[in-house]
Amino acid sequence: MTDHPPAVIGVIGAGIVGARTARELLTPSADGSATTAGVVVVTRRPDRAEQLRRSFGSSIVVSDPDGFEDTFRDRRGSTSTVIVAHAEGEHHDVVRAQLEAGRNVVSTSDHPHEVHSLLALDRLARSVGRSLTVGVGLSPGLSCLLVRHASNLLDRVDEIHVARDGVAGPACARQRLRALRGTAVEWRDGEWTRRPGFSGRELCWFPDPIGGLDCYRADLAEPAVLVPEFPGVQRVTARLAATRRDRVLAPFPLWIPPGAEGRPGAARVEVRGVDANGRATVVYGVLDRAGVAAAACAAVAAILASRGEMPIGAHGLAATLDPVPFLTELSRRGVRTAAFDTVG
Repeated sequence: MTDHPPAVIGVIGAGIVGARTARELLTPSADGSATTAGVVVVTRRPDRAEQLRRSFGSSIVVSDPDGFEDTFRDRRGSTSTVIVAHAEGEHHDVVRAQLEAGRNVVSTSDHPHEVHSLLALDRLARSVGRSLTVGVGLSPGLSCLLVRHASNLLDRVDEIHVARDGVAGPACARQRLRALRGTAVEWRDGEWTRRPGFSGRELCWFPDPIGGLDCYRADLAEPAVLVPEFPGVQRVTARLAATRRDRVLAPFPLWIPPGAEGRPGAARVEVRGVDANGRATVVYGVLDRAGVAAAACAAVAAILASRGEMPIGAHGLAATLDPVPFLTELSRRGVRTAAFDTVG
């Protein structure tokens, strides 16, 4: 990560991902210097604000939505970048307002319809000369970085297949259930196709100790953020790991949500195409708790955006043409990826 004066970065939303993101923003750089000039966390819940103050002390500033702008002015000038870590369905208006205020924005939402609406803010982002990074989590997010990294080993990318397992907490568990109940949208031969959720069962191998899991089509955002970044790609699919028990219980509400952090999750990407030796397939994977990976990705993306190192306009992380520094920084923060054998 290049030398650049640190900036104040805001985090709007203080759930599991928001709170972890604030902690990640406080992580010093490799040389021990601060990566931000300050962190402001915005929450509308007084009880959550008090928890954050007890946990972080004076390391961050906690504000309610009404005091957001005044708080930034008190922190040595206006912030350049904001991370929106609200629950799904609550991002669009906040993101639009922050872009109109002239700030870079990182959104952690992985809801497909919301991701589409955020990508549609591309013209606004370009008009103000700011970056809007969409779908920043374990997958989409880190998985998109891995797709870009894999694609750089190929001369041409024909197919991209993403699969993931695990949730960050109760809200993500509800989102997972909704996705499995929904209709999957895939990119096939230059056009969008629709398939029912829980169809297309495929055995996918994740990094140990998770191993092989049955994965199914679901209503996921990965194709929406990947297709625009790879002109000429023929197929883009995304699947969720699920069990027969999940299929039986899918029509019913989520009675028993996972714990606050959920269990360890994983993602894998399979990129097929052509290299100097002919047909080739590159497979990468990552194993971590989904909330931890999402927070690290959001923090690093925001730091890079504040330094002017993220592309202008609305994009997913696959728009990062050189993902190696990003992945290296994630590795330094404890988020590690794995390379499966490449098949020629």
